[in-house]
Amino acid sequence: MEPAQSEMSILPNGKSHDLAEEIFDDPEGATAESEEFLPTGGGKKPVRFTDFEGKTSFGMSVFNLGNAIMGSGILGLSFAMANTGILLFLFLLTAVALLSLYSVHLMLKSAGVVGIRAYEQLGQRAFGTPGKMAAGIAITLQNVGAMSSYLYIVKSEFPLVIQAFLKADDTSSEWYLNGNYLVVLVSVCIILPLALMKQIGYLGYTSGFSLSCMVFFLTAVIYKRFQIPCPFEDYTSNVTDVHTVSNISLVDHGHAYHNAHMDDDSHCGPRLFTINSQTAYTIPILAFAFVCHPEVLPIYTELRNPTQKRMQNVSNVSILIMYTMYFLAALFGYLTFYDKVESELLHTYSRIDPFDTLILCVRLAVLTAVTLTVPIVLFPVRRAIQQMVFPTSAFNWLRHVAIALIILTFINMLVIFAPNILGIFGIIGATSAPCLIFIFPAAFYIRIIPKDKEPMNSTPKIVAMAFAALGVLFMFMSLSFIIIDWTTGSSNAGGGH
Repeated sequence: MEPAQSEMSILPNGKSHDLAEEIFDDPEGATAESEEFLPTGGGKKPVRFTDFEGKTSFGMSVFNLGNAIMGSGILGLSFAMANTGILLFLFLLTAVALLSLYSVHLMLKSAGVVGIRAYEQLGQRAFGTPGKMAAGIAITLQNVGAMSSYLYIVKSEFPLVIQAFLKADDTSSEWYLNGNYLVVLVSVCIILPLALMKQIGYLGYTSGFSLSCMVFFLTAVIYKRFQIPCPFEDYTSNVTDVHTVSNISLVDHGHAYHNAHMDDDSHCGPRLFTINSQTAYTIPILAFAFVCHPEVLPIYTELRNPTQKRMQNVSNVSILIMYTMYFLAALFGYLTFYDKVESELLHTYSRIDPFDTLILCVRLAVLTAVTLTVPIVLFPVRRAIQQMVFPTSAFNWLRHVAIALIILTFINMLVIFAPNILGIFGIIGATSAPCLIFIFPAAFYIRIIPKDKEPMNSTPKIVAMAFAALGVLFMFMSLSFIIIDWTTGSSNAGGGH
């Protein structure tokens, strides 16, 4: 289908109708949304993708999109700042946030022209079946990789948190200290019930709680900035009984320690601009800090009184909140440890005091936030599978539940039996993420927006082409760093989202 034809449809009465005009006349976009892709229900009012009218409030939609953006990558942003400097980090973070907003704008404008609110069907409208399959496969791979990384965090970190709280011995073989059991327990008791909900909008409550956990994390990072002296000592290497570390007060001993190590505080100062061997590795991490694009259109579908402007405002508020949290977490984490910060911020705190109750609570809060993000990420995968395999079928509870069970079972098996699979998903993420964020939105926009409204040589389409080219650049950059890491045996390129 040529892009110029995508704005027109033939109604049952044989008249030609402009879909773009219809959407502006009908903010709900119900009639347009049913064209070619949705059943009309035998002459009744056309149904939406989820067979219900959007009822999710603006605030709940912000929570859901914010939770989709927020990932474990926030733990590595202080390390990124240490290798870029405060000003360069702020510039890069701002640029990425603006690029993400522009990407969402392209998606929403394309969806508004053709009345479609599913990523895969935008692909079909732009490039036919290959476009739909490419979008569906990219969403599936990207989100399965994200869910696997989240559950791998649960598997590796949850036993350590329980062990620290219980002061259990390292050699303890209790079942509740086995990460494999814990990841299955969390999947069955928490993730699966949430993933079985019919609408993603209902997850707004758990998303709000998840974001509250990350606010707690941010508060603790800011608080610790004023509690930990610089230079700090790795106390765990200087005590015979590691359990006695919990009795050490960094505040009490900080002054004496500082006096004893005055010649070792050369690193205790912020750098505004830094270029080193690690700097290039941080750029892909920041580039994917706002990955949420597979979730944008499902959230748009369920938004109450959905309009392009309203959904754009949801995206603006979500990205602004995450931008603020990202910068504050990176800044205060960096100002605590400076160039001694590790690629995983919480590990740096544990080096000082592995039994610090506040940091243990923070680790538990981060685990909770990561766990509650999994159902949000699972919804687009299920939708992508349904669009690829059952594109014309009405909603069915059995299929809805079965797909969720299969996805979670598959991910649990990966996490339990193939822990090194994260390296493979690093490659997948380096290819699928640029496609979902940069290349696909730009390509769909160029194909879907009619040429008579925006010619190929128009400024918006030239900018969109440059945006797609930027995505290709990020893809090759990320793949290059991963390959360099594999060939050199290092692990410099940290994970992103």
